[in-house]
Amino acid sequence: MTNTHNVLLLPGDGIGPEVVSATRAVMDWFQDNGHIRFDITEDHVGGCAYDAYGTPLADETLEKARAAEAILLGAVGGPKWADVDYALRPEAGLLKLRKELDLFANLRPALVFDALIGASSLKPEIIRGLDIMIVRELSSGVYFGEPRGIEDIGNGERKGINTQSYTTSEIKRIAEVAFELARKRGNHVMSCEKSNVMESGILWREEVTKLHGENYTDVKLDHMYADNCAMQLLRNPKQFDVILTDNLFGDILSDEAAMLTGSLGMLPSASLGAVENNKITNALYEPVHGSAPDIAGQGIANPLATILSFGMMLQYSFDRGDLAEALNTAVNSVLSQNLRTADIASGECKKISTAEMGEAVIAELEKSEKILKIA
Repeated sequence: MTNTHNVLLLPGDGIGPEVVSATRAVMDWFQDNGHIRFDITEDHVGGCAYDAYGTPLADETLEKARAAEAILLGAVGGPKWADVDYALRPEAGLLKLRKELDLFANLRPALVFDALIGASSLKPEIIRGLDIMIVRELSSGVYFGEPRGIEDIGNGERKGINTQSYTTSEIKRIAEVAFELARKRGNHVMSCEKSNVMESGILWREEVTKLHGENYTDVKLDHMYADNCAMQLLRNPKQFDVILTDNLFGDILSDEAAMLTGSLGMLPSASLGAVENNKITNALYEPVHGSAPDIAGQGIANPLATILSFGMMLQYSFDRGDLAEALNTAVNSVLSQNLRTADIASGECKKISTAEMGEAVIAELEKSEKILKIA
């Protein structure tokens, strides 16, 4: 095996360094056992970058990110930086990273592991077997639209302005991702917007429908208002296969879908750029959960979302679906043994630390005859 993959680690703030450290151990296991080779570098993003460089994303770090085949990020933010200038807040570093690398396609799976059915607040029969993929447009929409800002309009009044804006090409390229993924899954796309009250929603529905008619008639396409989708995710979530939506609604719906599984600490994500010569140009992988500053440094955070994010890296950036499948199987085996970090602990489980969860996953990989046969 001669191909070495360039990976940038950005642990970030809060529990980020802890969960990335546990994942790094898993990455090292794959490399040490000859299954894949990495060239790993590490840098700062978010609040820790502000402390070190005076900015949440240094130019040098951005250049490292451009050069990397894939980036693994932990989390950004925390109360320590609550009073910094808005433009220098930790989250601005992540937003800039997404924008500069044109990471327009955010994939957020909501998958329920059988061993964790009891952790969800919904009835087991509602979520058993749940497997949803949310495809969220990530580099445009209201989070990036101009004009934006806060204006003094006189008489003691101020106005906050954010602009929701989408172009045909921005809609088409994210819809293509959703349709292609659906072809490999349940062959059903549910496109969600608010075309009843928003012109951007009207354009979204029209362009998705047009693309479907031109290239994807083999895939079932339905449309749903985003607020109805939020309700349906609680009423009957298994009706969904791939949910396609914009930046704002995708942010909200993916977090709601995350809680169907019982814990944000279980859910990975991938933010992908364009495909050139059958290869993804830029890619960022990160857990859905935040920096959780209230438990940072205690060694109790759940690293599985970050470990599973690495699994998505194996699949999408390195085309190693075999290794990704082996990793997912190992995680499922650990959960079946009733090993839990605090966020998913219930009943007579055995509580283990962040590092111990990573070690448990590695132990399952070592026991797996399948993984040992992979070359």
